[in-house]
Amino acid sequence: MNSEFQPGETGAQELPNWTPDMSAFWMPFTNNRFFKANPRLLASAEGMYYRTPAGRLVLDAVAGLWCVNAGHGRREIVEAIQEQAAILDFAPTFQLGHPKAFELSTRLAQIMPEGMDRIFLTNSGSESADTALKIALAYQRARGQGGRFRLIGRARGYHGVNFGGVSVGGIGGNRGYQAQVWGVDHLSATYDPKAAFTRGQPEQGADMADELERLIAVHGAESIAAVMIEPVAGSTGVLVPPKGYLQRLRELTAKYGIVLIFDEVITAFGRVGAATAAEVFGVTPDIITMAKGLTNGAAPMGAVAVSRTLHDQVIDAAAPGIELFHGYTYSGHPLCAAAGLATLELYARDQLFERAAELSSYWEDAAHSLRDRTRVKDVRNFGLVAGIELEPRPGAPGARAMEIFHRCFDEGLLIRVTADTIALSPPLIIEKAQIDEIFGRLAKAIDETL
Repeated sequence: MNSEFQPGETGAQELPNWTPDMSAFWMPFTNNRFFKANPRLLASAEGMYYRTPAGRLVLDAVAGLWCVNAGHGRREIVEAIQEQAAILDFAPTFQLGHPKAFELSTRLAQIMPEGMDRIFLTNSGSESADTALKIALAYQRARGQGGRFRLIGRARGYHGVNFGGVSVGGIGGNRGYQAQVWGVDHLSATYDPKAAFTRGQPEQGADMADELERLIAVHGAESIAAVMIEPVAGSTGVLVPPKGYLQRLRELTAKYGIVLIFDEVITAFGRVGAATAAEVFGVTPDIITMAKGLTNGAAPMGAVAVSRTLHDQVIDAAAPGIELFHGYTYSGHPLCAAAGLATLELYARDQLFERAAELSSYWEDAAHSLRDRTRVKDVRNFGLVAGIELEPRPGAPGARAMEIFHRCFDEGLLIRVTADTIALSPPLIIEKAQIDEIFGRLAKAIDETL
């Protein structure tokens, strides 16, 4: 599992004199003014490491952006994309098809929870979220429950940046647009300050799921189509569900005829030690959204796994012709499908889901070694994910974490920060020595940041 890059090496792909004009690219989720005055660039990657244009190594502690689960530069995926590009560069999937899209969907269905064997292919997690919401609404209409239009999300939830996902999501900055999907409400976040420094799932808090009955009392079950949540919330700061919470939510949604959607864009494909968090927690929703690790980040692709019950209801109730008026030009794109197939083969061959499960205890111990550092107010973990929450600076929320982000990068470590929480989610090929290195460097950065 070791990277072919080693600290101190110089690389053939060095670009020390590269000084691009950065004015044209409006960067996403970025302080553009600060970045373009203080650029930090990546030029190449392999294994556990990025390399800067000057050839400096940066240990990747976040799998790129939660997505490079099998490590960078996997030749099997690269070659699959190259081979497919030479055979079939593009094929529409509106009223036509190509073999790779069907092969990938079949392979995905095989690793989903039992009964969730109908797959809709998208291009991102954001598209997967909106697709799942549309399917839930279509299902309710198909079974004669067209009055069910309300969508329930969760505070501090993240479901991408399209209007459906933003509306159901619960992150304030992302919702800062006047236009929203109407009729949305939210459960509380699964965060309890009294459970600080819990290892894995908190013991208390399953009753948080009972808030759904409060919303049902307000709106009426007959108006609620779906509940969408992340089993483990990632982008909002690694929030782990209390024991029994997901089970209770499944019971309530089933009782009241509400579709339960798990957003597993982050947790699918080994991040929590199995193909899905649904498998790990033993809770089967009606719909699962995926992206990121599906192609190891090598090509943009997402997917939605739907229970056969929901799928068949929509298909069978439709008039002759198109059953679901929804899709994307690049749904099931040949190159992305080839990348997905190669990625799933790598996961199975190298037993990376099992590897993540085996390393989770070591990872947990390393994460909680930071609990006594000054300014650390909480450590949360599950699988190969960790969130280290810092005390915010008075009057400057997020500033301390962002300074640590910059300090770590300059010292050769890539982390991610969201508000005042440091989020970590490394490639599943990580070695114990690299886990030690991540938390050792992070401890030093925390100590050096006022």
